[in-house]
Amino acid sequence: MLSFQEKLAIIESFPELQRKDVSLGRINFQYNDSIYDKKNVVYHLHPNGNGFVYGGHLHGEETDDKGMINIREYSADALHSLIQASIRSLSPKTAKEQAITGNAPEERWKGPDKQTLLLIHEDDLWYVYSGLNMEMAFETRAEAVQYLHEEGFSRI
Repeated sequence: MLSFQEKLAIIESFPELQRKDVSLGRINFQYNDSIYDKKNVVYHLHPNGNGFVYGGHLHGEETDDKGMINIREYSADALHSLIQASIRSLSPKTAKEQAITGNAPEERWKGPDKQTLLLIHEDDLWYVYSGLNMEMAFETRAEAVQYLHEEGFSRI
């Protein structure tokens, strides 16, 4: 388990987050550019190492009824990835992303050469996009995820 200071250092490495000290030594970190009313990305980080990251718009993450994910046992890499995904889920889409996805749910995947692919579920199929180009189509999410993993991509 990471210490409070280690978690704090990871969280503070995100310049888009603003620190807000709250009661009992706990700290929140807010993303003020959120397109949703939800602004807390990190909620109640406690000196004992416990805390939460907002995951209400993330697919495949187990959250509580408020959309929060407990980060007590997270590794440094997992915590960094989760915060990055949380911020991205609260961010406005670029014009290119909006053209591709519209209102369809999407997942971002980063590859070995820092290439980003989008996985989009639409019309009962799962599409993999690189920029504006559709790369592959799959009948199930499991097939698409297997393909992405085989190609060296991981979800962000």
